[in-house]
Amino acid sequence: MNSREYPSFPIPGVGVVCFQNDAVLLIQRGKEPRRGEWSIPGGAVEVGETVRDAARREFAEECGGEIELRDLVDVLDLIARDDAGRVRFHYALIDFWAEWRGGELRARDDVMDARWVEPNDLDAYPLPSWTRAVIEKAVVLRANRIRSNENAKPVSAGSSSTEG
Repeated sequence: MNSREYPSFPIPGVGVVCFQNDAVLLIQRGKEPRRGEWSIPGGAVEVGETVRDAARREFAEECGGEIELRDLVDVLDLIARDDAGRVRFHYALIDFWAEWRGGELRARDDVMDARWVEPNDLDAYPLPSWTRAVIEKAVVLRANRIRSNENAKPVSAGSSSTEG
């Protein structure tokens, strides 16, 4: 069995950058690693679970509510070493972005607090640089998808491209 603390190999984990309108959901972690830090919802993938299913489950366990999971944002490593330089925690993190679809937001399980934050207000939260980078990348990916959907115009079956 692979322990989360001082593991034999990296543990796969997931994260979700969730949007409600333009606000992003931040949580304050309640457990190590990173207890008390602001982050995005997420956690470890369980055996037999897909990463997308893990992202939906972890979000529900930590925050409640309903989400529509969208696209992959990034894959990165979270490696924390102890004072002797040994690897205390190592997660291979797979981050997605999602849209909030309703329900009651509440801090649950391993979360001390959960709140919606406008991207311009992120500086008020001491986010690790990699978390901030994932959120900023998700904002861009989401904006690109919205623009792409707005530019996709349906063509009616009876229209013609030539004038006569």
